[in-house]
Amino acid sequence: MRWLLLIILLTGCSAIPLSPGPQLNRVPEGTLDAPAARTSLAALPLAAPGRLDGYSRDCDKGACVFGQPWFDTDGDGCDQRSQVLARDLADVQRKPGRCGVQSGTLDDPYTGSRVTSVSKIQIDHVVPLAEMWRSGAAGWPQEKRVAAANDLRNLVAVTGSVNQSKGDKTPDEWMPPSAAYACSYGRIYVTVKAAYGLSVAPAERSALEKALATCDTPPAT
Repeated sequence: MRWLLLIILLTGCSAIPLSPGPQLNRVPEGTLDAPAARTSLAALPLAAPGRLDGYSRDCDKGACVFGQPWFDTDGDGCDQRSQVLARDLADVQRKPGRCGVQSGTLDDPYTGSRVTSVSKIQIDHVVPLAEMWRSGAAGWPQEKRVAAANDLRNLVAVTGSVNQSKGDKTPDEWMPPSAAYACSYGRIYVTVKAAYGLSVAPAERSALEKALATCDTPPAT
């Protein structure tokens, strides 16, 4: 262990591999347990992905179909990114007089690594916004899209590099590198799809069924 710590100090590396444990299997409050997720998945409408016509994350060009990123939906003065960081990180230190998080430690559930630099952490939409658009959100009013984009059940703090590798991919195209998180990831994904009545594509449903099959017992939330 000493040689690993020395490498981290000399190289500035901020990710430390962890052994699988409860801290890496956490899910947001309100996530369905495994049996409920399986039932909900079976009830989701099956449909081919829709088109991305009209979709844009870029608010600078005026489209902004899911609203400004990290909107303070509950009006408590703390944006959703800050709320997720405060929820998912340990040893959180806030910016003086503000709710923003300036430091903390993340046990990244996607990679099984410990991240000690907030600048290397991003917030993942488990169900990507582009996928929401393709599976039903294109027909929603703006207010519902803003609420969905900032729903804490769909937001998880992870390593920035793994979030970038995922992009807008669905479970049939991408799953967390840590196989130990497949069950939890599937539960979160189905929770959000079911909450908003979104459709699933055949390959997407098969991948989610496979993920939920790894849930030997309903994990504690």
